[in-house]
Amino acid sequence: MEDHATAVLRWDESAEGAPRLVLLDQTRLPAEEVELVCKDVSDLVAAIRALSVRGAPLLGVTGGYGVALAAALGGDVAEAADRLASSRPTAVNLASGVRRVERAYRAAVDGGSDDEQAAAAALAEAKALHEEDAAASSRMARLGRELLGELLPGRRLRLLTHCNTGCLVSGGRGTAFAVVAAVHEAGDLERLWVDETRPLLQGSRLTAYEAEREGMPYSVLADSAAGSLFAAGEVDAVLIGADRIAADGAVANKVGSYPLAVLARHHGVPFLVVAPVTTVDGATEHGRDIVVEQRPAEEVTQISSPSRPAGVAVGGGTVRLAPNGAEAYNPAFDVTPPDLVTAIVTECGVVSPVTRETVAGLCSPSRTRTSRWGNGMMNA
Repeated sequence: MEDHATAVLRWDESAEGAPRLVLLDQTRLPAEEVELVCKDVSDLVAAIRALSVRGAPLLGVTGGYGVALAAALGGDVAEAADRLASSRPTAVNLASGVRRVERAYRAAVDGGSDDEQAAAAALAEAKALHEEDAAASSRMARLGRELLGELLPGRRLRLLTHCNTGCLVSGGRGTAFAVVAAVHEAGDLERLWVDETRPLLQGSRLTAYEAEREGMPYSVLADSAAGSLFAAGEVDAVLIGADRIAADGAVANKVGSYPLAVLARHHGVPFLVVAPVTTVDGATEHGRDIVVEQRPAEEVTQISSPSRPAGVAVGGGTVRLAPNGAEAYNPAFDVTPPDLVTAIVTECGVVSPVTRETVAGLCSPSRTRTSRWGNGMMNA
């Protein structure tokens, strides 16, 4: 999958010198690989809200490039940053990436740079964020594979994942999916179980798309079928990503993650969260404080073809699944309490047990890897 991460998101100035951000439109997958050109911040905000670009780490990178785009176009950078940071409320990486690039721009302006120089500083910071995310992905893949080797030594693994956590959500190879890919490359993957992930099918549309490209042995299953797999002893570990990790270690991820954690605990199966340190939000004290995005009812009451977003007029590729006027409950995420999480894998190390203290240690200067399966600590 060489250069696929670049195709997911790239900065482009080839069109008559006008800068633009080019995205792989994830709403069109797997039917079509179509690029979406964002010529300004309004285009980019619309793409983020429509889930044309998604996934916590990639949203951070995208938000950073969005600030650089506003600066390059001579717009109001502060206003653009606010719009981008608030375009989706749960994924903390988005606001983090936006504010980081905004600070770089403001520092350049305060240091006497002209508009062009300040815009160049913003773009350089966005590119640095992109490169760091790719490097973080590689480190998480290595640490995650090592942890699975500790927990489940000497066997080929049957891994279950939820939503989408590969190169479509990252500047690199992904988070949880990057770990699966590392296991596959080592010849240790027996099967990847892919939850379809209702209602937008990020599993069957996107994770299966990535698994197919990697040549992995995989099977797609309805979310409600996961319990039967656990009962049959067909799952060795669950790996998911995260959109926000609270200070107490609670994890917000795509809705459906929490039931998997409950199933995993009941059946004695490790439940691993793989996410970059930028996903840890120390300002959010408890999982109950995480703001969970509520999505449109149409995503539940209708189903669309892969080439059309949910909510378009019925008959234009959309089929109604519920009576006209039916109300729907459609949270984008749920929150898994820390006591159900076996370990959190980040680029800076692995923590277990997951507590307020171990999570705080991830962000400390002496970032260390703590393992309850060993005695002591090991640097990442």
